[in-house]
Amino acid sequence: MRIGLLGTGPWADMTHAPALRRHDSLDFVGVWGRRPGAAKELADRHGTRAYDDVDALLADVEAVALAVPPAVQAVLAVRAARAGCHLLLDKPLAATVAQGQAAVEAVRVAGVASVVFFTARFQPETEAWITEQAASDGWFTAQAQWLGAVFAADSDSPFADSPWRREKGALWDVGPHALSVLLPVLGDARRVAAAAPGPGDTVHLVLDHTGGASSTLTLSLTAPPAAAGATVELRGRAGVTLLPETTEGPVPALLRAADALLASARGGRPHACDAAFGLRVTETLAAAEALLNRRQ
Repeated sequence: MRIGLLGTGPWADMTHAPALRRHDSLDFVGVWGRRPGAAKELADRHGTRAYDDVDALLADVEAVALAVPPAVQAVLAVRAARAGCHLLLDKPLAATVAQGQAAVEAVRVAGVASVVFFTARFQPETEAWITEQAASDGWFTAQAQWLGAVFAADSDSPFADSPWRREKGALWDVGPHALSVLLPVLGDARRVAAAAPGPGDTVHLVLDHTGGASSTLTLSLTAPPAAAGATVELRGRAGVTLLPETTEGPVPALLRAADALLASARGGRPHACDAAFGLRVTETLAAAEALLNRRQ
């Protein structure tokens, strides 16, 4: 399948471009970015072509991978779907519910496949754990901590200068990862409570799930590097279980996400992490954000 990349930032360079270049069933046709010079540099590094016109790239491919800020992604996803392109999306799907709804509707009308790259859902150990726990009844409560050090004082993260992360914070950056683990196991979030006592962009959420359990989430991009990491603990009739750790980087996981997109495009069946699931995550994040804004 001929695929293009929309985006030229660190995530596109570190993850998307290497995965698209390595995938045996993808022909990495080219790169488009809002900064033409950056698109040329990225394309040259990965042996493909830079496009100055996004519509020209969409016309040359059957699918696109997106590595752009969520508000930009939502607009480009609609444009690409209308051009008949399958979508390998990043999280979060969009910056607002309305943007996410527009993207999902464009996918539905065009009949294209979509997969949102929630990293844990494409790593074998964590996805197997999620599947196993989703098959168990009787979960009582869960606790998730997703702590990054992107904004820590001594951080050298390439994402520290990301404008959308500065604006939206941990809720929208790492919150989707936590929700992608919890929602398949405990059910949709029917009620959300939120508080932001700090430090930095740290937020705390409490979710009431349709399966009967509750969960608490602590999300931050301001943790000290030594404290950074992700943990999820479930407690219920089956006992206590923890999300397994993985040392695998994001490129192999993105290769599997591309496999999922290819399978969905060829078989016509939506993937569990399609744009519709991405929208449900966006709706949960937006509900929490509205509560936090009310308290300011």
